[in-house]
Amino acid sequence: MSARPVSQLLRSRCLLRRPQNIQGFSTRSSLRAADHGDHYDPPTGWLFGVKPGQKYVKEGWEGIWYYGFIGSFLVAGVAYVFKPDTSIQTWALEEARRRLEAEGILEDPEKAKN
Repeated sequence: MSARPVSQLLRSRCLLRRPQNIQGFSTRSSLRAADHGDHYDPPTGWLFGVKPGQKYVKEGWEGIWYYGFIGSFLVAGVAYVFKPDTSIQTWALEEARRRLEAEGILEDPEKAKN
């Protein structure tokens, strides 16, 4: 291996230099002016493009989206309410009660009812 300095070795392996064809901010006109084509609706000044006095017509995907969104929140809420209690505090309280019952310090609630 040659006795070149480390900085020259790193530059030769493209670790410290940027490629010359990449620019930070491009000023090319093709990127600045976006061609909206046929799908662009110019602003009308009306809320959601509905003229005053006209009824809003739902698109086909809106009902499915609403039912799916609200339904997923309901399912998540039910799952959250009925999830098992896995907190360390609940486990420690139950373990302490079990150990105190085993030592005879605390009465077993099942035996106290009978």
